[in-house]
Amino acid sequence: MLGYNHNEAAAMNHILRTLNRSLVVIALFFSGLALASHHEQSEAEKNLVQVAANNNDFQTLVMAIKAADLIGTLEGKGPFTLLAPTDDAFAKLPEGTLAELLKPENKEKLQAVLTYHVLPGAISSEDVAKLKLPETVQGGTVAIETDDDGKVTINGASVILADVPASNGVIHIIDTVLIPEEKE
Repeated sequence: MLGYNHNEAAAMNHILRTLNRSLVVIALFFSGLALASHHEQSEAEKNLVQVAANNNDFQTLVMAIKAADLIGTLEGKGPFTLLAPTDDAFAKLPEGTLAELLKPENKEKLQAVLTYHVLPGAISSEDVAKLKLPETVQGGTVAIETDDDGKVTINGASVILADVPASNGVIHIIDTVLIPEEKE
C-alpha cells in the first residue's frame, strides 16, 4: 500500500480530473485552430461569386450580378480578375443610378458596367500594377496607375485590398464603381 489516507486520495483524484479537463480543453483548442485553418484554405476553393457573397461588403455587387444574369459566367471556369466595388462604392454613385441600372429594361447596361469590372485571366496585384490599359471582358480598357508609394488606382478607383483568391480567379477590391464609356 502506498500509504495515502482518504484525503490524499481525494486530492489526487481531483488533480487527475483537473488535468484531464485541461487536456480536453487544449485538444479542443488545437482542433479549433485546425478547423479555422481548413476554413481559410477552403475560401480559395470558392468561385468569385461565392467569395463575394460570403463577404458583407459586397451585397450590392452580388445583387447586381444576379440581376444582370452573370452568375453563371462569374462562377464559370475563368480564370477572371474581378475588380470588386464595395457596397460603399455603389453608395457613392449619383442618386438613382443603381436603381435605374437594376431595372429589367436596363439589363444590357448593367451587364456592360459589371463586365467592365472583369479582366480575362487571373492577374495578381504585382502584374496588374505593370499593366497600363488592359482590356476588360466588356471590351473597353481601364487605365491602371501606380504611384511612388505603390498605391494602385484603376480609372481613379483605389485598390483597397488586392489578391483575394478564388477558385476561378482573383479579386481586387476597389472603392469606386467603374462606369464604361457608352458605345455608339
